[in-house]
Amino acid sequence: MNQRPLIEQALKKVKSRYELVHAASKLAIELYETGAETYVTEEGIPLKKTVIAIDKIASGEAKIIRKNQEK
Repeated sequence: MNQRPLIEQALKKVKSRYELVHAASKLAIELYETGAETYVTEEGIPLKKTVIAIDKIASGEAKIIRKNQEK
């Protein structure tokens, strides 16, 4: 992960910006709680968990499950 994720790529995986914010915040909280690995840029700057969450959504690593799909 060399560069910050593009919001446009993540928006293709969700129905709206609200859904992206909601999913990214839930995933970021989960990353904090589980003590997930922190990524560092080439410049040595650690990325925030929210940026990592958006990147995972954009790349398809994180799957968004909607309430009506749980069945």
